[in-house]
Amino acid sequence: MEERHIAKIAGELGLAEGQVRATAGLIGEGATVPFIARYRKEVTGSLDEVRITEIRDRLEQLAELDKRREAILDSLKERNHLTDDLREKVLAAGTLSALEDLYLPFRPKRRTRATVARERGLEPLARVLFAQEEKDPLSEALPFVDPEKSVSSPEEALAGARDIIAEWVNEDPSARAALRELFFAKGVFHSKGIVGREAEGSKYRDYFAWEEPVSKAPSHRILAMRRGEKEGFLSLSVVPPEAEALAILDRLFVRGNNACSEQVRLAVRDGYSRLLSPSMETETRLETKKRADGEAIRVFGENLRQLLMAPPLGQKNVLAIDPGLRTGCKVVCLDRQGKLLHHETIFPLLTDKGREESARRVLELIEEFAIEALAVGNGTGGRETEAFLRGLPL
Repeated sequence: MEERHIAKIAGELGLAEGQVRATAGLIGEGATVPFIARYRKEVTGSLDEVRITEIRDRLEQLAELDKRREAILDSLKERNHLTDDLREKVLAAGTLSALEDLYLPFRPKRRTRATVARERGLEPLARVLFAQEEKDPLSEALPFVDPEKSVSSPEEALAGARDIIAEWVNEDPSARAALRELFFAKGVFHSKGIVGREAEGSKYRDYFAWEEPVSKAPSHRILAMRRGEKEGFLSLSVVPPEAEALAILDRLFVRGNNACSEQVRLAVRDGYSRLLSPSMETETRLETKKRADGEAIRVFGENLRQLLMAPPLGQKNVLAIDPGLRTGCKVVCLDRQGKLLHHETIFPLLTDKGREESARRVLELIEEFAIEALAVGNGTGGRETEAFLRGLPL
């Protein structure tokens, strides 16, 4: 258990570090969320299931992040790419996206256009162009013409150099972070019906020509569009304002206003359309799917909660008891609309004195709140609590 994780989670969730540390310790020992919430209140400071689950999930996320961080550091070290500066950046990365952005330039790649250009010896030309000095690109490209390397003209050399620059643009962490933010803030879902399948996919007709901002699309519509796409009735894409995306990249990479800068500008546009935009679209789709799933689960849980909380006996005043031995039995009184009228803890199962006091108190509550039904939870001590109630002169 990393101590730095404890402080981080406590800050994120607004909890005391001691609560997070104690909960993390119990989880590490194999305790389940229901067990901790019910039987270890004195250890966690009475955290409920929701907060304990948040701690557990965040611990798992941070552990996964650390695991990936170590794998990346090992990979970089094995291939002699790890510098002190890069190590510091990897160790400081706070999210998986930031970590992967740092690793992207060094990740083992399949054969790409930039790879081919490097094999043809065009990376020095790419660096000359990227410096954006007052030079003539065609003149600079002329020495790189080599038919044996399939570079038959200065124009082909420049095209290969632009492929390399486009890959640099795609792999730049600042560019990826800025475009990721743009896709989420201003991206738009575009859904279209597949031509010829309109009749079969009629249940998705609302999405045959649908546009909606990513930031405002509700979970049920995101999931519906994805289902329609999976079933082959819809095509779905995420598109940001292209002019804004290119403006961001120009600010990051295009310096000056000369012929070399124009080559970089062309490479930026190619890198955006061919590499960055598809990558960011994939990330956006995955993240919105994750959020939509979470929201759908939350809505389902709330609906289920309302169903389970519906009074099974109809509208009656109820005294309900959550059984407990060491921590006592929690008692609540509810009116016919389910409104909480009273709550307290009694101890009828440990001593004769506690049993007598609890019996007196239950009878008082029954009279005070005109109780019409008693309910006993099915937990530890449930049978004993039921026997206790059956022994009362009701």
